[in-house]
Amino acid sequence: MKKAIFPGSFDPFTTGHYALVKRALAFTDEIVIAIGVNIEKKMMFTVEERIENIRLIYNNNPRVQISVYENLTADFAKEINADYILRGVRNITDFEYEKNMADINRKLAGIETVILFSEPEYGYVSSNLVRELKKFDKDITSLIPKTK
Repeated sequence: MKKAIFPGSFDPFTTGHYALVKRALAFTDEIVIAIGVNIEKKMMFTVEERIENIRLIYNNNPRVQISVYENLTADFAKEINADYILRGVRNITDFEYEKNMADINRKLAGIETVILFSEPEYGYVSSNLVRELKKFDKDITSLIPKTK
């Protein structure tokens, strides 16, 4: 049984995140959506709100788990016996960052990172963008997954 960890702040969980999980479920048995807690980062939604939102999206799908962690991603991946880290990239900037993170996670924990390139229709979607639009009362319904 192959288990992936999909780490992020997910503030909020976007259609891009959803599309990545959907694609990854084709080649992994279980995905742990791991909400990283970073006290230095200002969040729009509480951890509890993010958990509930993701839970509603996946409607208790047994192949999708939700966890919260406060340590290094590599350490958390080892704790839960993940086989690999799942990440998505939208552009070259994302790729450079993710390559460096993949290298250090492999060095620290011996864990591989699987990178999926975003589908073109999600290339511009980011949590930062969604938060900014929401702040100015813009319609974000097409940028966040529908809950079940």
